[in-house]
Amino acid sequence: MAEHPHAALVRRGYEAFQRGDMDTLRGLMTGDCTHHVPGSHPLSGDYKGVDSIFEGYYGRLFSETGGTFKVELRNIFVDGRGHAMSVHHFSADRGGKHIDEMGGIVFRIVGEKITDLDECVADIEKGNDFWS
Repeated sequence: MAEHPHAALVRRGYEAFQRGDMDTLRGLMTGDCTHHVPGSHPLSGDYKGVDSIFEGYYGRLFSETGGTFKVELRNIFVDGRGHAMSVHHFSADRGGKHIDEMGGIVFRIVGEKITDLDECVADIEKGNDFWS
């Protein structure tokens, strides 16, 4: 059975992110897309617009971890009504700290583009400690 178009869109996004192909990833999102990052650390908050997402958040994920931030997609679920939910594993090193956790993102998709990403993590306190 063919993969649902929303699952395929999310999968392409993860693949582009893993390759560092930000042009492809940017093309999968609307210009006013918002990425919501949980927690109470310097990277948490809402990144509104693709420039803010890519420079303010994704760029910092790589720079703050010296390029060690890695994510591995584990699964994607869809509802057929414009939502997709990913489950992934991520790891990184930063300032003598290591994080190795599970997380996920709830995606809102309109017109075959990602409009909203709500990130979730398995242990929010570990994330707060790692990024602080």
